[in-house]
Amino acid sequence: MAKKKVLIFIICYQSSYRLLKLYKKIPFKKLKKYDCQILISDDFSSDDTIKFAKKIKKINKFVKIVINKNNLGYGKHIKKCLIYAIKNKFDYAVMIHGDGQFNPKYIPKLLLKFTSDKIAASTGSRLYNGIKSVIKGGMPFYKLIGNILLTKFFNFLMNTKFTDAHTGLWAYNLRFIGVKELNSLADTFNFDQEFRFKNVIKNNFIEEIFIQTKYGDERSQLHIKYAFKFFLNCIKFYFIKKIK
Repeated sequence: MAKKKVLIFIICYQSSYRLLKLYKKIPFKKLKKYDCQILISDDFSSDDTIKFAKKIKKINKFVKIVINKNNLGYGKHIKKCLIYAIKNKFDYAVMIHGDGQFNPKYIPKLLLKFTSDKIAASTGSRLYNGIKSVIKGGMPFYKLIGNILLTKFFNFLMNTKFTDAHTGLWAYNLRFIGVKELNSLADTFNFDQEFRFKNVIKNNFIEEIFIQTKYGDERSQLHIKYAFKFFLNCIKFYFIKKIK
């Protein structure tokens, strides 16, 4: 039986030395049952990110490096990577952020969720085991409160039970994703929210696993603009769901 093809794509922006540290944490020994390819996709960084990407290339000559000609933004960058995965006939794709906040050690657990063909995606949840584990990981208090409130608001309107609606660690079952549908989603940080909603409305399953994250000098942030758009989107999604 042929191995499932998995694209592990690392989205980078000003990742610098964090990128190399992140790559070294990918648990290749636990991924031998899959045919894995690593894609490092840089969103027009102005620092030394590419220097470290090339160092990784020296370690693993099969790593593919893509440099965007301009800054696409979070959502559009993810879409570009997923479209690459679809066109190259991968079965699954896993997104990792180049800033190192999300540990690649969880990749095998994310992929294990696809033993059922009913699972469209799997995500890492920082709140899966409660607030204490998040505090231990060092999540800033304002992010913690914002995450809890907005996740509860999403669940209330969508009749779902997610524990972390703002995670950046995703694995995708590409059988459930089409290029046309991808392109209809947001190019901004609200891409993940819209992707989640699209699956909820289609009754596709999204599974969560518990993860711990490291906060320090990572680049990703929960912006007020993102939070406000998330809130408004939830209301819009509610009415769309009502008329379905």
